[in-house]
Amino acid sequence: MAPGLPTALDRPHFIGIGGAGMSGIAKILAQRGAKVAGSDAKDSATAEALRALGATVHIGHAAEHLADDASCVVVSSAIREDNPELLRAAELGIPVVHRSDALAALMEGLRPIAVAGTHGKTTTTSMLAVSLTELGLNPSYAIGGDLDAPGSNALHGEGDIFVAEADESDRSFHKYAPEVAIILNVELDHHANYASMEEIHESFETFVGRIVPGGTLVISADHAGARELTRRLDGSVRTVTYGESADADVRVLSVVPQGLKSEVTVELDGAPLTFTVSVPGRHYAHNAVAALAAGVALGIPAAELAPALAAYTGVKRRLQLKGEAAGVQVVDSYAHHPTEMTADLEAMRAAAGDSRILVVFQPHLFSRTRELGTEMGQALALADAAVVLDIYPAREDPIPGVTSELIIDAARAAGADVTPVLDKAEVPSVVAGMTGPGDLVLTMGAGDVTDLGPRILDRLSKQPKQSSRG
Repeated sequence: MAPGLPTALDRPHFIGIGGAGMSGIAKILAQRGAKVAGSDAKDSATAEALRALGATVHIGHAAEHLADDASCVVVSSAIREDNPELLRAAELGIPVVHRSDALAALMEGLRPIAVAGTHGKTTTTSMLAVSLTELGLNPSYAIGGDLDAPGSNALHGEGDIFVAEADESDRSFHKYAPEVAIILNVELDHHANYASMEEIHESFETFVGRIVPGGTLVISADHAGARELTRRLDGSVRTVTYGESADADVRVLSVVPQGLKSEVTVELDGAPLTFTVSVPGRHYAHNAVAALAAGVALGIPAAELAPALAAYTGVKRRLQLKGEAAGVQVVDSYAHHPTEMTADLEAMRAAAGDSRILVVFQPHLFSRTRELGTEMGQALALADAAVVLDIYPAREDPIPGVTSELIIDAARAAGADVTPVLDKAEVPSVVAGMTGPGDLVLTMGAGDVTDLGPRILDRLSKQPKQSSRG
């Protein structure tokens, strides 16, 4: 039976309640009986889902939105110090709690699985949530994206397992104490918070040190950064490696594409095991193997968990098919780091066969573009053509000299066919002029580029039937 509600969180107020991480915690608290309130910059389907759970959601940020009797104010690292609700909390003496502390409190008394890594966290967390639910284990989960199946990023379950996405971007994953930790990969990212790979490795070492006594680390045997992290560990934590490397404890023997699915065969405890992954791409197959290894570490029989993993059909924004019009399919991708971009483009190439692929890419963060713009451009060269938008700033202020031109120049140097489009409103028409029947359009990025999918489909639906590429 899952534990009850932490007293300090019985009347929480969330600043930025509509965010992926924040809304998940708010949903679980509401489901546990808390009087949840909060604010967000704009209304959304997430805000409506929270209201349906009984939460009070204000649109816009204002001091009067914070109730005097709030037990705490929950914030993420994106909330600025001059936020009026945060200033009001200081005046009233209301405690301020980081979202990672709130999530850690929700996991107390349960058996947490924390999924970390530079890429693939949302997918792997989702695979575990769906497969454990399929097995009737009723897990709680908090994910950085909405599942296709349950249609939510979080749920309070009655079982004793809690699956959580563990974010390294601001070191908040140091707050968790998992029974099983997954590390999918270790790369330099989040350049505003990490200056070097050494800092990244130190941060992940701290996370590993938080695994409870008798717990297990599941970590990639293939990824160079993960192998280096494993080498640096002192051996005090039970470690299970997975991947295609010959020395992997759970060895991937084959990944066979089958349209938009894959058939995966692994060697586990000396015996082969074959199962289906219902999303395309080798990297998603590896995520499923990580989820399998983590479930086995919790004591779930592999023969039961493996087929249950096939119930996972995707997460919104992770190679999500948005629709088809005029013979053109539109797929949405959250990829915003070069490694993710490359993986998703390779997956779509394998699934699409001879189809022509056009990417609409929106860079995310000035700091990431400054450090990785060249690699982003090189990744775009894997598509047949690319449209590149302005940088989505998110929480950052502009950096002089850092623009999308860094990516465009690198892409062209790599041989890519690139069209800059600075006005998002023009994208649907530009894409319609560049595509024809049989083509595939991939909207890509962590910002609001996802909004363009329906608009592109609407524009394509108005194309003449014998559309030709421009």
